[in-house]
Amino acid sequence: MTGKLATVAVTCVAAIMAGCTATVPGTASPAASSTPASANNGDPFSGMVACQVLDQLNAGQGYNPGDNISHRNECTATKPGLGSNGIALDPLQGLAEFKEVNPEATATTVNSRRALEVFHKVGGCAIAFEVGEHARVLINVAMAMPERNAEACPLAHDLASRAEPLLPKR
Repeated sequence: MTGKLATVAVTCVAAIMAGCTATVPGTASPAASSTPASANNGDPFSGMVACQVLDQLNAGQGYNPGDNISHRNECTATKPGLGSNGIALDPLQGLAEFKEVNPEATATTVNSRRALEVFHKVGGCAIAFEVGEHARVLINVAMAMPERNAEACPLAHDLASRAEPLLPKR
């Protein structure tokens, strides 16, 4: 029962944290597609697939393969006994939109990029960092066990700092 409870907890936290990437009403979202977006559409993540990036970053660390969790370019992966981590490559929303949804977010940096961080009391951490004025990467970490909640933000920062060099330069 404990394993099932941990899986349910991770799923619930991931669903709650996915809310951090909510679109602004009236803003278009990219259509679901198995092929990368065209390079000439203004998408700084053109050609990048979130699950490929996440799987590369999680290689050798005991995470299950990433799973696309929405119609957008988002991916999450679970690690038994720890929780989950995820990445969203959002070409439509920047840090301002993240701050609107998460007013308690605090300023930080990921390598040299401006970023915002939110610790979720339910056992997770979200870090959004800037790729452009209207583009961001969102890193989420959700812990499966409450006694490990303090590890969420350090793990999110580690994942974000390893993801940042793989992204387009500003």
